[in-house]
Amino acid sequence: MSTPASITGERDARRLHDEGHGHEADPGEMSIGVIIGRSAEFFDFLVFSIACVLVFPARLFPFVDPLTGTLYAFAVLSLAFIARPFGSAFFMWVDRTYGRSAKLTSALFMLGTSTVAFGLIPTYEVLGSWAIIILCILRLAQGFALGGAWDGLASLLALSAPEKKRGWYAMIPQLGVPIALIVSAGLFVYLVMSVSQADFIDWGWRYPFFVAFAINVVALFSRVRLVVTPEYEEMFKKAELAPRGYRETFANQGRNILAGALTPLAGFALFHMMTVFPLAYVYLFTDNSPVGFLTTLLLGAFVGLFSTIASGLLSDRIGRRTLLTWSTIGIAIFAVIGPFLLSLGGAGQTLYVVVGFILLGLSFGQSSGAVASSFGPKYRYSASAITSDLAWVAGAGFAPLVALYLTATLGIWAAGAYLLSGAIGTMFALRLNRMSSEMGRH
Repeated sequence: MSTPASITGERDARRLHDEGHGHEADPGEMSIGVIIGRSAEFFDFLVFSIACVLVFPARLFPFVDPLTGTLYAFAVLSLAFIARPFGSAFFMWVDRTYGRSAKLTSALFMLGTSTVAFGLIPTYEVLGSWAIIILCILRLAQGFALGGAWDGLASLLALSAPEKKRGWYAMIPQLGVPIALIVSAGLFVYLVMSVSQADFIDWGWRYPFFVAFAINVVALFSRVRLVVTPEYEEMFKKAELAPRGYRETFANQGRNILAGALTPLAGFALFHMMTVFPLAYVYLFTDNSPVGFLTTLLLGAFVGLFSTIASGLLSDRIGRRTLLTWSTIGIAIFAVIGPFLLSLGGAGQTLYVVVGFILLGLSFGQSSGAVASSFGPKYRYSASAITSDLAWVAGAGFAPLVALYLTATLGIWAAGAYLLSGAIGTMFALRLNRMSSEMGRH
């Protein structure tokens, strides 16, 4: 039987790390580029997500009640996740035809332009339905562009890491989530507290989208500077991190792609269940201030930051699969008790955020490493991008919409049941991966 993909990945990583070819891989340098890039991407999405609760229902869907307007906004939110796999396919073609630099430059320019354009959208009172159409088009463009933002640096970083620090370096790209949440939530809190409610709804909400454009410019230069240098091009070639066609990749890695897409399901679902969904719940179903809850989310983001760091240490100590298994069990338990905590008010909501972000950091911190380790060298670059796209669609793309709809129709417990289904999917994928590894050893 063939060698398990995880064992093959470790062998390839050892080869990349040990063979210099005149230039040693610098994990520290790559780490900075990866963190900046991921933080920029998640900042774009989190700014839009927060606006879906605080702004868009009033400015773009004023013809319906706030709950329905938020559901409409969450439906628009999901469009980017649907468009992302198509963007990956297109920009993989750009990569194969014109090179990685052309791919990244065009994708990140499109991402930054569509994001800043959100801040220029006229309201429904000005353009009517055309304002909503423009919003949908820009959201599709944002997701399409994000599909091309995959630069392979995260995979190269994992392969270049010292042998006993695989989990630590697999964790580094995931730091972008808490960092982006700290910046985005902090920016909205500052704006809401600095201007009147009327001014914020009128024009203040547009500034975070302009900030996103500036962050994207910094991210573009930091990433392109790495991936186009001759030294890094040589390392990409040595690690066989080259783009492959979708049809070829699915034909050779279909089973691993399916398992890889399900593995981070619980963590990806929890991502939105800890950010945009509870913000919408507090705003629509409680008397608590959404600004106050955004401040609580800031606390949670810092907790998540340290929890993500801890995931790297624990993964190297007890193993990634063990960590993911126990964190998924924790998410399953949280799916039952979390909704109850969220409905209790201030203290319960704070506990919901703290516990949830601990679990999010532990599970999400190793999700990218779990995906990349499933593939052999030839298809790792393309298969990792495809798997990540599918995992985001299945785990996070519709989570706010489904959770809010279930809460409105059945009660808050139903949102927990939805999160529980993600945990079950992850447990199934972990079992599938274990079975594949056991078959490969015989």
